[in-house]
Amino acid sequence: MLSPVIISHHHRFIFAAVPKTGTHSVRQALREHLGDDDVEQVGLFVNKRFPWHDLAAIQHGHLSLRQVRPYLGDDAFAAYFKFAFVRNPFARFVSYCAFMLRDSDAFQRAPREVMHHFLFVAPPQDHILFKPQASLLVDDDGNTLLTDMVGRVEDMQGSYDRICARLGFPSQPLGHVNGSRHGDYRHYYDDALIAGVAARYAQDLDLFGYSFEDAR
Repeated sequence: MLSPVIISHHHRFIFAAVPKTGTHSVRQALREHLGDDDVEQVGLFVNKRFPWHDLAAIQHGHLSLRQVRPYLGDDAFAAYFKFAFVRNPFARFVSYCAFMLRDSDAFQRAPREVMHHFLFVAPPQDHILFKPQASLLVDDDGNTLLTDMVGRVEDMQGSYDRICARLGFPSQPLGHVNGSRHGDYRHYYDDALIAGVAARYAQDLDLFGYSFEDAR
């Protein structure tokens, strides 16, 4: 599964696609504004690759900003408007578990058992959808965000409207694409799961200001 990183030379922006944050609906909206020289790496619904061999060979489009920067050069990277969307890590982990078992009813039948399995028994450390959101957006020091703006899934439309205003083109209503089936994330947790997600995604919680009882 590939989800997009978009580099627009025409509008001078980089959209970094963080998994499980509504990236497909944003990509569909952004593509209407892309010029002939703009590039993206995506393989779900549309199959496109970057013109750089090393990046094109990676089997997903969830590339970090650190990976993209050398191919643009420091000056262009600094000048381009860089943005992404993030999501409450507790909600995102529920979505991850439901998505990974979307071809069966295992998550619907025993969601906490599934969550315990992914978090404690066999955590898929190298799976791109399981990694912290910050890992795609921070500099080499691991703490400094490279983004100029970070939208939030909890205010998807409002965030996208502000991004479009910054880029200077009209916004539009976002659709809902490639979602997973689950209810309010709070209903799926026990104390051990809360502590486990808080530990694994501590940097996301700190950098983006989320908590378990986040009401945004």
